[in-house]
Amino acid sequence: MSDEKPEATKKTVKKKRTSKKAVLKKKRTSKKAVLKLKLVKSLIGSTKRQRETVKGLGLRKIRGSVELQDTPEIRGMVKKVLHLIEVKKA
Repeated sequence: MSDEKPEATKKTVKKKRTSKKAVLKKKRTSKKAVLKLKLVKSLIGSTKRQRETVKGLGLRKIRGSVELQDTPEIRGMVKKVLHLIEVKKA
């Protein structure tokens, strides 16, 4: 018989788990600029591309608002439908 210890006694490292709420809260508190968008005009009579852009921004109904991070992609979408929405820096 040998005096060796079994290898099953090795310690395992547990990873720290974060909740979904903590992750979302972390995203909201970022230091980047935020744009507040509000749909002020109807999409009736607008082109399909404009309707899809408004949908892509997350706006659904008139007077509906959404806050998005100020990125070049969002700025480009806003520029295409500026006549339908109201933009404020939050």
